[in-house]
Amino acid sequence: MQTSTGAPPTDFQDPPRPGPGHVVVLGTGGTIAGTAARAGDHTGYTAAQLGVRALLDGLGGLPQDRLEVEQVAQLDSKDMDLATWWTLARAIARHLARPEVAGVVVTHGTDTLEETAYFLHRVLAPTRPVVLTAAMRPATAASPDGPQNLLDAVAVARTEAARGVLAVLAGRVHAGHELRKLHGYRVDAFGSGDAGPLGVVENGRLRRFRDWPQGDAHPWARAALDGPGTPALPPVDIVTSHAGARAATVEALVAAGARGLVIAGTGNGTVHQALLEPCARAARSPMPGRSRRCRRGWN
Repeated sequence: MQTSTGAPPTDFQDPPRPGPGHVVVLGTGGTIAGTAARAGDHTGYTAAQLGVRALLDGLGGLPQDRLEVEQVAQLDSKDMDLATWWTLARAIARHLARPEVAGVVVTHGTDTLEETAYFLHRVLAPTRPVVLTAAMRPATAASPDGPQNLLDAVAVARTEAARGVLAVLAGRVHAGHELRKLHGYRVDAFGSGDAGPLGVVENGRLRRFRDWPQGDAHPWARAALDGPGTPALPPVDIVTSHAGARAATVEALVAAGARGLVIAGTGNGTVHQALLEPCARAARSPMPGRSRRCRRGWN
């Protein structure tokens, strides 16, 4: 995969896309569609209770004749699965194949938003915008963040020349493959690492700092999208290196049929000595992989 290394102007605006471009809004549930018994309850809510149509009906200032709505799933994103991913990817591909569609917006939960964004980036690599948005507070909160996030996401989807998988939250626009959830409660819970956000939304217009995300879809993506059912993917597990780590963890995953292991190492990618030998044995089969668990710094 190639990502952009271009150097656009430091601060510039893209105009809205000309003409009556349609935006398709696909709902998958999440906190943005959640409800609680009390307006002040931001944590004791139930996710995925409202349909995406209800979320849009509560917004003003959107030309409803240029919006289409489809409920793809209705779940708490902590429970996201491969079947839903493929259903969502196929729905996005189907709508982007229509020339009148300017872009697609996806409402999603925050827990696995970064995983879905990366999956869509690798499977679709779209030349038009696919904008994911979410909320940290339920729809019933006294001051919910979902409505503004959704308005901003539609504005970005309608921006001329917009492309790629994006995420819009708290006024910031992130490239989907760079997105990370960094906080469990506050509304500005997401970041893009050292590079920072791709841009910000100001009064319904995008102010962009960096180039749009670019890259090629994975070679098997097209056949998988065109085929039926849920394509089988090899099971890959994540093992965290930590004080008191045990070799039995790696051995159990290998015995359970893991086809790949990602070792989330400490510091600059170091691995606990108890994991070294079982990892070395696993690496002699086709399952290498190592990263580090530190959010910032070396990649």
